[in-house]
Amino acid sequence: MNQLTFTPAVRLVQMIRARSVSAVELLDAHLDQIAKHNPKLNAICTLDEDNARRRAKQADETLTRGESWGPLHGIPMTVKDIFETQGLRTTAGYKPLKDYIPKQDATVVARLKAAGAIIIGKSNMARLAGDYQSTNDLFPRVNNPWNLDYTAGGSSGGSAAAIAAGLSPLELGNDFGGSMRQPAHFCGVYSLKPTDRRVSTQGVIPEVPGQPKCIRQIMTVGCFARSLKDLQLCFSLIAGADPRQPDVPPVPLDSPDSKPLSLLRLAWMDAWDAAPVAADIKSAIQTVVQTLAKTGADVHPWRPDNLELLSLLQVCNQLAAFNNIYAQPIDNASARRVLPFMFREATQGERGLRDLCNLTQLLPPLLRPSLKKYYEALTERDRVTAHMDQALASWDGLLCPVAATPAFTHRPSGAAIELDGRRVPYLLASGAYTMPFALTGHPAVVIPIGHTQTGLPIGMQIVGKRWREMELLAIAQEIDARISGFRSPDSY
Repeated sequence: MNQLTFTPAVRLVQMIRARSVSAVELLDAHLDQIAKHNPKLNAICTLDEDNARRRAKQADETLTRGESWGPLHGIPMTVKDIFETQGLRTTAGYKPLKDYIPKQDATVVARLKAAGAIIIGKSNMARLAGDYQSTNDLFPRVNNPWNLDYTAGGSSGGSAAAIAAGLSPLELGNDFGGSMRQPAHFCGVYSLKPTDRRVSTQGVIPEVPGQPKCIRQIMTVGCFARSLKDLQLCFSLIAGADPRQPDVPPVPLDSPDSKPLSLLRLAWMDAWDAAPVAADIKSAIQTVVQTLAKTGADVHPWRPDNLELLSLLQVCNQLAAFNNIYAQPIDNASARRVLPFMFREATQGERGLRDLCNLTQLLPPLLRPSLKKYYEALTERDRVTAHMDQALASWDGLLCPVAATPAFTHRPSGAAIELDGRRVPYLLASGAYTMPFALTGHPAVVIPIGHTQTGLPIGMQIVGKRWREMELLAIAQEIDARISGFRSPDSY
């Protein structure tokens, strides 16, 4: 293991300031790690080595003069290829954008640069962020560092794989239906999906350049890291109002009380009644619950009233269809991808489970979009968000699975996934536990909690109250301190 490339970002900042390592040395260590491991992972799709070296030298020279660029001074990092980066190719895994060079940074990229970060490249992803695996027409598929025959997840699979393999200390990702949380779970790293509209999405590509800004609900921007303190640092730098996106409200970051684990009231569930979860995942969550109970935390099973999984998934799918129909051009290549996917999703897996994510409901809004139906879906979203607020009001946090399965082997999009002798539909397996909280906009942290019997990582979702991310991260740190934490994959 290259110890430097697995050192937390907050520690690397201290080391640069103390001159125990230079920004150039830190960059070289990560570039060496990328050169060694990326050819088999395909986590990084574009490198900006020359510019990164120039910036690293400037960072060291600036520090010599006693000056600082900010809290990430000299820290190299990668960002998902969905974020526009000035002068650096940004494709979102979409063939028509293979030569797209943005003229301006996405807001969150600009904020990290202003804090002193050095962008060394872009991480690979699903085409236009539209899948739970990271495959596209431009770059080779992303492989999981724990087992190359398995997916790293999607759509931010390259981000999670890069963090897990020590290719980058921090990463930016976006999450619409689990695009950050599922890859973090699959790769054994930490991620934060903030409250809806807490972080600007200006310069994030699901809308192909030239299209109107259509995705105004559900999609969030967050961070990947190998520690919760790194998530906290990254999030604090990217959150906040944006003049380029007026609908991001100027809500200040919360200041959580320092509450010990013994005073926390935590709800938990290891499965929705309607959606199965792998035995290894259920066992790992139950072990966490038992550990927390022994330390004095008040933990209770959670079965909320007025929140039915079927309804939550249906509304989320409806809004996804309405939001995306004008965000991306409909072309022959898109049709060739979508139609086989929809056929597999509608025909593979147990029949009763297929009904939970029935994609035939998306055909009417896709073929004949109706403004009235869109507003009806938004109204239903308001209703379930209020019910979720009420259900979580008595708890400091909710512990639950991230996905029904651990990482699965590479397969055609929409193909059913094996789960303890059952065949679970593709979307249900990865989205049943992420989509509800994307729909309602509640923040969620993913932390690693163990491994399956075959050695694949298991993550756990901790869901908090809206606009209380710093409190959620503090709670997650209390929990994380009692369990396994990050472990690097073998041979990295």
